[in-house]
Amino acid sequence: MIKKFVALLLLAGLGLMFVGLLLGFTPDQVLNTTASYYADHSVEDTGAANIVTAVIVTYRGLDTLGEVTVLFLTATIVSLILTQPRPSGTPIIGVAEKKALSSGELLQTGTRLLVPLVLLFGVYVFVNGHLTPGGGFQGGAILASALLLLLLSDPTKRFNHRLISRVESISGILYVVIGVLGLVLAGGFLDNRILPLGAFGTLFSAGAIPVIYTLIGLKVGAEFSSMMVTLSESRDR
Repeated sequence: MIKKFVALLLLAGLGLMFVGLLLGFTPDQVLNTTASYYADHSVEDTGAANIVTAVIVTYRGLDTLGEVTVLFLTATIVSLILTQPRPSGTPIIGVAEKKALSSGELLQTGTRLLVPLVLLFGVYVFVNGHLTPGGGFQGGAILASALLLLLLSDPTKRFNHRLISRVESISGILYVVIGVLGLVLAGGFLDNRILPLGAFGTLFSAGAIPVIYTLIGLKVGAEFSSMMVTLSESRDR
């Protein structure tokens, strides 16, 4: 009884804190200095029609590198934990050993039709990230969802770990290389002006941003795919 009372008291206190924050919140009516610079100069500096892309990929490129690194570490930790072989005869606690049920013909046929479209849409999202809402992380997640669909249609399906790992490694290395080239040839890490900015609003514009987003999309897609494949195959160990 005392524990419930303390829990309710804590929840009530947190609720009062959030209510106070909400009532005292007043949105800014004008942009601050940094945001004003982004809004006024992003097109001139980067050639990208999508200001959010310009901020994420160029102005705050180191932050993006950190986010990609966190995802890489997560995929690595999941792989290290789940690829450890279980001692012979050790049961999986709370999970009954069952053979994977085969999916129906409808799901298998639908998967064959949808997977190419999902992959195409994922590529579209990160290739056009400098023009429309989207980008490398979103496109990479969509690519990985195609693999998830394949696993749902056939739980026994196995994928080439080496190929996924190579795609992730090569795209990550090239991403860092482009960032360093920005330091050497332009104004800073991941500066997109190492390539011509091109005509504003066209596919081949915004300098190196489409290339950067393509590499991020492949890297994120490979990392998510690696985690899903590892999770799918973990019960076999």
